[in-house]
Amino acid sequence: MCSSDLAHSVHKRGVDMLKLSRLTDYAAVVMAQIARHAHASHAAADLAEAVQLPHPTVSKTLKMLARAGLLVSQRGAQGGYRLARPASHITAADIIAAIEGPVAMTECSQAEGDCELVATCGVADNWQRVSLAMRTLLESVTLAHLADTAPIKLPVQLPIQTISLSAASA
Repeated sequence: MCSSDLAHSVHKRGVDMLKLSRLTDYAAVVMAQIARHAHASHAAADLAEAVQLPHPTVSKTLKMLARAGLLVSQRGAQGGYRLARPASHITAADIIAAIEGPVAMTECSQAEGDCELVATCGVADNWQRVSLAMRTLLESVTLAHLADTAPIKLPVQLPIQTISLSAASA
């Protein structure tokens, strides 16, 4: 199985896990810091110090987020980075996509997915349902939620049984 946006890696104890890249994690941390102080412009150096990450890493992350339209940058003495829209209108899926690409569990789960086994695998429809459920969940978590110190209340059950793949793809 291929995935363009989630990295498969080995946990320190030898247990396999599916996880986001470190850069995506940093992007969420930086975005949350900006969201907590949305009224101000933020210089890369100040953000790096505030979140205790290396300046080059923060600069790279900010550029990727700006390229994706999540941040706007302004040059000059009063310049820096600001959210392109309110934190309540930026989702976890947006942040992940800005760094990793589209959220999909497998190659065939993407709109332009290319899988040589699609005709014979027998699990593509169900993987698409899982991917859609993941995207739905990530789209329901906003940057405002991530920036808040209160725990996020997640849905107990996702409606993957009632998802119409043809309607979801449209």
